[in-house]
Order: sequence, then C-alpha cells, then structure tokens
Amino acid sequence: MAGHVTVRIPELKLATQASSDKPGLFRFSLDAPNLELWSPERPKLYRVEIATATDQIAEDIGFRTIEARGTDILLNGKSIFLRGIDLHEEPVGRSGRAHGEDDARTLLGWAKELGCNFVRLAHYPHDETVVRTADQLGLMVWSEIPVYQGIDFKNPRTLEKAQQQLTEMITRDRNRAAIVLWSVSNETPKSPERNGFLQQLIKTARDLDPTRLITTATNQTNSTEPHKKVFDDPIIADLDIFGVNEYIGWYEGVPADLDITTWATPYDKPMIVSEFGGEAKYGFHGSVTQRWTEENQEEIYQHQIAALRKIPFLRGTSPWILKDFRSPHRNLPRLQDGFNRKGLISENGERKKAFYVLQKFYRELAAGTR
Repeated sequence: MAGHVTVRIPELKLATQASSDKPGLFRFSLDAPNLELWSPERPKLYRVEIATATDQIAEDIGFRTIEARGTDILLNGKSIFLRGIDLHEEPVGRSGRAHGEDDARTLLGWAKELGCNFVRLAHYPHDETVVRTADQLGLMVWSEIPVYQGIDFKNPRTLEKAQQQLTEMITRDRNRAAIVLWSVSNETPKSPERNGFLQQLIKTARDLDPTRLITTATNQTNSTEPHKKVFDDPIIADLDIFGVNEYIGWYEGVPADLDITTWATPYDKPMIVSEFGGEAKYGFHGSVTQRWTEENQEEIYQHQIAALRKIPFLRGTSPWILKDFRSPHRNLPRLQDGFNRKGLISENGERKKAFYVLQKFYRELAAGTR
C-alpha cells in the first residue's frame, strides 16, 4: 500500500517528504551544502529522523565517501592509510563473548590507544554495538562473514548460507559510516569452484551496497624464487582492495627473512596486510631468537614494519591480533594453555612489548613522518 514518509535532519534544518513507488520503497534526496563528512579525525554523526503516519525511528548516521583509485584508497576524496588491528569478539578477564557498549569501548579504546584508525572484525559480523561504537570513536571497519579454508565450495547449500549471512550483515550495518569494507572470505584455497563461489558473493555485496569497497583476505602466493611474494590469487581481479595474511618470522622462516623479501602483484589495486605477527606469553622474557618471548614477538614486529614500509602498493595493515583469545587447539603448557598468544595485549589487559612497536609506527604514520 502506498504511503508517505517524512525525513528530517534537525541539525541541518533539512526535511523532505516522499511517496512510495512500490510497497515499502521510498526514494528521496536532500541537498546539504553544509554537511560535515565523517572521518576518523572528526567522526561527525547527525540525528536522522524518519516518520510515517503510524511509526517513527531516529538514528545517528555519518556521511562519507570511500573509493579505490589505482593503488590508492580515498576517504572523502583524500588519500588515507588504514592503520589497523584485528580483533575477536571476546571480552577482557572473563569467558564468553563480548557484548554491550562497555566491552566495545574497552576493545576499541585499546585500538585507539594503539594509534589505529581502522579495525578488522574477524572472522564474522560482531555485535552491532561494536559497529555503532566504531561510528562514534572514528574507527573504520572491515566487516567479514565466516567463509574460510575448508568449507565445501561445491555445495549449493553452503553458498546459500553464505549469501544469507552476507545479506544479513549488509542489511544490518549499511547505514554505519564506520564500515568501509565488506569482506567475503578469509584464507580460501584457489580453485575454480572457490572462484565461482566468491564471485557470486562479491556480486551480491555490490548489488546490496554499491557504495563500499569489497575485499577478502588471501594467503595464496605464487613464486618459484625464495624471499619473493607474488600476490596473484585470481579472485583479486574481482575485488576493490585485497588483503594478504602472511606470517614470515613465525610460521615461515625467521624475522630477518623479511629484510630480503620482495613483494609484487600483477594487479593495480591497494593491498592491506590483513594479518601478521607471532605468539608471546605476557611476562615471558628471553633472547630475541627465543620463541614465545615478548622479545621475539617484538623482533617480528620490528622486521615486519621495516619490510612493510618498502611496499609501494601497501595502503593498510591490521596485524593479528589485539588481545590473546581462547583457542582450544593451542595447549602448549605454561605458554598457551588454551589461548592463541598472538595478541599485543594479554587476556587480562597487559600490554606486551610489541604493542609499543606498532604504536610508534602508527604514530609516525599519523604524523606524516613515515
């Protein structure tokens, strides 16, 4: 049934009415010459009020643009480097999942302390309070669905479930200015079936929301030469920005290998190193070559940052991970004890030495002294 809707932005003294051209769909435009755009430096939100004859809703919404141009990322038309960190939806000092504003402000507050303007929400849509809080704090967001590694890419039911999750994620959060990236997968192995599966998800994401950038995190490289990384996963051709997960110095080689590693891609697109790092138990100290020590994790970060500075198409980083999190498969006694120890902060909130290495790097980037 046709009807009328009123849209108001009181702070801008703007209001308009629209009529539906089919049930439930209203189209309108507002001319706002004095609109202040949302950014990490000033995360401006406006109260937007929508009312019909029988219902009304109000929401705080920010307005901004995001685009990729060549190997550059532009926020509101200006080049930006995404200074990020990955995080799981897990609280501090207790079991269970993080929920509510207090947990969100603690975790995202740590990201701000680290110098971040960006967070990657791994590997699933987080509580909507996290995204609302990111809106308020000025943190750009990579939001992801749980499509990764060993799923059955040949099964149409698997695709149907992934499409559902993607649709629900975008529908819930497409009015959040903080979200700049929709991610359709993490570390999926190359195959024709995988390519077709992800291409359908990418199309769905663009159909639902053509205003944001599409990404994925890949760990697929191709090189016959040692110490050379060529990022040529074919799915990159369908993306706006590509993420790369690499663990040189932890799962591969030693930290010094980063000093002689070269990086290349056939794609003229921005790259985010969406994971790197190594494990360390807070308070466990020793030589820089002794695994599980804070010094070894610090050494990995120092070599990583030096290597990343040399990549011309790099436009962001989000190391793995903000804080130690529970992982039942990681049971090395007295070191892991059921936790993934790649966090820069312990499960109880203590900062490790690598935290300050990354913080220094991000402060230099923010100050333009990179």
